[in-house]
Amino acid sequence: MRAPAPAIKALLLFTVLTVSTSVLAGCGTETESDASGAPATSTVTPDGMTLRLERVAEGLTHPWDVGVLPDGALLISERPGRLVLADRNGGAVQEVSADLSSVHAEGEGGLLGLVVHPDFASSRLFTTCQNHQRDGAAVDVRLVTWRLSEDRRSAERVRNLLTGLPVNESGRHSGCRPTLAADGSLLVGTGDTAAEPTIPQDRGSLGGKVLRIDLRTGEGLGDNPFADSRDADERRVYSYGHRNVQGVAVRPGTGQVYASEHGPTGFDEVNRIRPGGNYGWDPSRGGSTDEYDEDVPMTDLQRFPDAVPPLWTSGASSTEAPSGAAFVSGARWESLNGALAVVALRGQKMLLFRLDDAGGDVTEVILPPEFDDRFGRLRGVRSAGGELYVTTSGGTDDAVFRVTPHSS
Repeated sequence: MRAPAPAIKALLLFTVLTVSTSVLAGCGTETESDASGAPATSTVTPDGMTLRLERVAEGLTHPWDVGVLPDGALLISERPGRLVLADRNGGAVQEVSADLSSVHAEGEGGLLGLVVHPDFASSRLFTTCQNHQRDGAAVDVRLVTWRLSEDRRSAERVRNLLTGLPVNESGRHSGCRPTLAADGSLLVGTGDTAAEPTIPQDRGSLGGKVLRIDLRTGEGLGDNPFADSRDADERRVYSYGHRNVQGVAVRPGTGQVYASEHGPTGFDEVNRIRPGGNYGWDPSRGGSTDEYDEDVPMTDLQRFPDAVPPLWTSGASSTEAPSGAAFVSGARWESLNGALAVVALRGQKMLLFRLDDAGGDVTEVILPPEFDDRFGRLRGVRSAGGELYVTTSGGTDDAVFRVTPHSS
């Protein structure tokens, strides 16, 4: 067992910058947009609010996700195949003993997303996404439900909630981010494996999708868009034509689902998920090639005229590699209440998207500059109790930060 590392409680303050609506209209500042008109990059101006960052856990290795328990303790998944528990106020990081010997930790794969069940106070259940191996060979990506012991020192496997998500031996494009919907169903963003090019457009495959399943059984819900299909996997599909979804978030008060997604080179996306929607990624070029062609458009509106265009794209000249996504929530966030927070790996930044009240379109892009390159790659962000929890992903001495607002 790894020796626990003390958490650092130093407080770091930084200024939040905002984009005016005139900036997004292209008035007097440099912006880029794709064919959908969604802003890709923008210059920012000061807003006056400050945010407080507190390092609540450190000494981690690729922490992928954070689940906040009812008392505020943090359950953290590390990609190499470890679970740890941290106190929200800092202190020692405690390893949670669990049989994770079947985790295939390779490349982008391993122990990935995590979600705490809504009845955790009585059931002590949580569910993880993880690449699974047998005799050293990758088998699939699967969802596994666990029960945390009363003393929180161990977790026992309860069931495989869902198996058969496609996998690449290298771990590339494994996804995999689970998030609870407002109705208690489980939404899961998955990757397309970057191997078999027909997967994103194949509704009988669980890869390159946003899934919507029953948290107890793993089955598709009766009101899913393809609920009448004879194929059990197609019944689980909520949207398709995705490349590598690593962030899924539900907008409070609306039930709207948003996803952040890696593009090939540039053209990273933030999407609002439409039930049954095709998001236009097809590296098979309509089944005309057996090779994974990354030169096709991220959202191919010529091949799929009805494909859902992105709300936002990084454009051709910028690669952010957006990962986790969560909504900022709580009155103390003032004008930022309701913004969508997305963290980025290659961009090494946080992006905050203000959305309009009517349709949930992006109206402003906010770039807190102190995140830029300061903490390296950022993998996960979760919202709980009016706070954001952000994980770094450098691979050595990674950390979890708590982010809260402070009005000047």
